[in-house]
Amino acid sequence: MRAVFAIGNPGSRYADTRHNVGVMLLDYFAQRFDLTFKASKKSYYFAEGELDGSPFILIRPSTYVNLSGVAASDFIREHKLPLEDFLVLYDDLNLSLAQLKVKLSGGDGGHNGINSIIYHLASDKFPRLRIGIGRNFPQGGMADYVLNSFSEEEFKALEGTFKQGKSMLEEYIKGGVKKMLDFYSRVSRESSGQGSDLTGENESSSA
Repeated sequence: MRAVFAIGNPGSRYADTRHNVGVMLLDYFAQRFDLTFKASKKSYYFAEGELDGSPFILIRPSTYVNLSGVAASDFIREHKLPLEDFLVLYDDLNLSLAQLKVKLSGGDGGHNGINSIIYHLASDKFPRLRIGIGRNFPQGGMADYVLNSFSEEEFKALEGTFKQGKSMLEEYIKGGVKKMLDFYSRVSRESSGQGSDLTGENESSSA
């Protein structure tokens, strides 16, 4: 089984905010497969499915971003899942809007949710799919920026990203992170690469 875990804040107030773009991609994927999230006995909601004989589970934390590690550790302990089969989706200020990038391990890059997961798992050896939200805010305005909703123009830019992200998640579920990387490397070579970038980073660089 492989798991996809999306960082975001719970509740309708935060549904379309930049900090929740990981959850937005997770919901997009779930909707395409007619999956419904159910409450667990722990601090997350989950939806189970199967793709070409490969079982998977989608996880939406019921915790806020800075406590994402609580839900992550609850799930990992309950399911005894290897960390390489635990993919985390999250927003990244250090990437341009709608850009996609894979990070195989490493530091938190300044993201409180990733920091919490690293702390609670006592490891940074888990793969991540970073979704760019840009840095279009004045000095001191980061908190308001990530907690505000995307503009209509930004939503349009993300449409292609979600389609690409869905395909990447399908490859991950069927064959793991390496299959996802191989797939997107091939797609990138066949296209102009506009709007997305994928590399298998291992270090804790911020970009």
